[in-house]
Amino acid sequence: MHMATTPLVAFKDLCIDANDAASLGAFYARTLGLRVETFDDGPDVALRGERPEQTVWINTVPEPKTVKHRVHLDVRARSLDEFPDAPRVSEPGRFRWTTLADPEGGELCVFEYDDVPAYRLKDVVVDCADPGVVGRFWHRLLGGELGHDAAGGDYWLDGGAGVPFESIDFVPVPEPKTLKNRIHWDVTLADGVTLADLVALGATVQREPDDEIRWTIMQDPEGNEFCAFPATGG
Repeated sequence: MHMATTPLVAFKDLCIDANDAASLGAFYARTLGLRVETFDDGPDVALRGERPEQTVWINTVPEPKTVKHRVHLDVRARSLDEFPDAPRVSEPGRFRWTTLADPEGGELCVFEYDDVPAYRLKDVVVDCADPGVVGRFWHRLLGGELGHDAAGGDYWLDGGAGVPFESIDFVPVPEPKTLKNRIHWDVTLADGVTLADLVALGATVQREPDDEIRWTIMQDPEGNEFCAFPATGG
């Protein structure tokens, strides 16, 4: 177990790409226990909870899902009966969870419990070529405690700054990342922290703020996208 470090950033919110933001937003609002907020100036929607960090932005994109999600959500539910229209990707009972597909084919894992909280997001899971490299990167950024299963190769980050769910998990997979992730998270820089500090730890800048965006699009050491907001904004 790697103990807590001083966070350089705080978790801000999640973002999910969608072809039909209204449809996918309604699905994840029910799944995560959040409420839908719509906007007059476009098709995107926001899912809101009791804390700002529970916000999920459903952002419209033109490209369809074509590969397995490299970042997916683990959710809590009382029963799979809550997902009558979601195709099953794995058979119930094979694992401690059941993998389903959302309305656009995105994978999510459902863990069944007798009692579930109002906010049902359990974990965010990241597929990795080297989970240790990615896990240690995010541990340096978010703080918290980094755990490791030597037998399975998994890493997990508990208690990261601002993270409103149980953990961020980093799991080994054989296939490389090939396309932009359809799920990512945003972070807010801590006071006094610069983008150069993140780059020094292995991040890369993909797009700087411009006339269209006020945040910086970055990638972690394996190319997983995240957006960094300044400490005074967001």
